[in-house]
Amino acid sequence: MVFKRYVAVAALTFSLMAQSLVAQDKATFKTRLTATPADARTRAALAGSGTVSAVLHGSTLALTGSFEGLLAAATAATLHGAVAAGVRGPAIADLTVSKATAGTVAGSIVLTPEQIVSLHKGGLYILIDSEKAPEGVLWGWLLP
Repeated sequence: MVFKRYVAVAALTFSLMAQSLVAQDKATFKTRLTATPADARTRAALAGSGTVSAVLHGSTLALTGSFEGLLAAATAATLHGAVAAGVRGPAIADLTVSKATAGTVAGSIVLTPEQIVSLHKGGLYILIDSEKAPEGVLWGWLLP
C-alpha cells in the first residue's frame, strides 16, 4: 500500500514537472495588421486592419488571427523572414486566409533555429495580399 502511494506521488510529481517544462517552452507573439503600401502607386488600393497572435511551442509556431476592411478579397497570406524588424524578406510559409474582404488567417510552421532567433528579434512578419494589392495590403511584424 505504501509503495503504491509512493508511485502515485512520484508520478504526480513527474507530471507536474513535465507540465512546468512545457509551459516554459512556450512564447507568445502578437501583431497588428495594417495597410502599408509597398510604394506610392499602391497606396490607393490599400485599406483594412487586423490582428494575429502566435504561440511558439518548441520549434512550432501556430498563428491565428482575423482581418477586416479590405477593398478587395484577400488572395493569399504568407509568413516572411527578414534579417531585422522592418526589413522585407522572403516568404517562409504559406498561411490559410479567407478569400474575402474580412475573415481569418491561420497556419502552423516548424521553424529552423535561425528563424526562431529571428522571431525573438522581431524579424518575422505576416503579409496578406488582395486582388487590388497583389504585392501586399496588410502587414504585421510579430513581437513578444
